[in-house]
Amino acid sequence: MPEPVAVERARARDRGLPLGLAAAVLAAGLFAWLLLRAQTLPEGPAPVVWDKTACAHCRMHVGEPGFAAQLQLEDGTVHNFDDPGCLARWLDEHPKDAAADAVHAIFFHHKTDDRWLTRAEVGFVDASPTPMGFGLAAVDARTPGAVGWQQAMARTRGPHAAAGAP
Repeated sequence: MPEPVAVERARARDRGLPLGLAAAVLAAGLFAWLLLRAQTLPEGPAPVVWDKTACAHCRMHVGEPGFAAQLQLEDGTVHNFDDPGCLARWLDEHPKDAAADAVHAIFFHHKTDDRWLTRAEVGFVDASPTPMGFGLAAVDARTPGAVGWQQAMARTRGPHAAAGAP
C-alpha cells in the first residue's frame, strides 16, 4: 500500500505546476516586468557627455552645447548632433526613422542658456560660426527674428545649405 505522503505529492503534481516551477515562472515574470519598467523612454533630453559623444551625422564630437541637438526614437535609441543642420541632414537620410511614429522627441540646446527646447518651443536665428557651418542656433520660438522648424530645416538642403556642411 502506498504511503499517504507519496500519494498526496502525486496528486499535487497532477493538479498543476510543481511549487518550484511556479516560483521560477513568477520570478521570471517579475524580472521581465522590472526590466521593461527600467527601459521606459526618457521624459526629457538624455545627458550628453560633452566633447566625448559623437554626432550621429558627421561623427565630430558634440562639444558646443549652444548648437547641440538630440533625437530620441520610439525604440529607445538616442542620437546626438553637434549642429542643428546635422540633425536635419540625418532626418533626410533616414526617412524610416524620421517618420512621425518613429520619433519620440527632438530637443535643441538653447544658443546661450543652459537648457533644452522641444521642437514645439524652438525657433532658429542666424549664427556664425557654427560647428558644421549651417549657420543656425536654437532660441525660443517667440524670439524676434527667429524662423520656425520648417524654414530652418529647408536652409540645410539644396542651394540654401552651408557650403562647407557635410
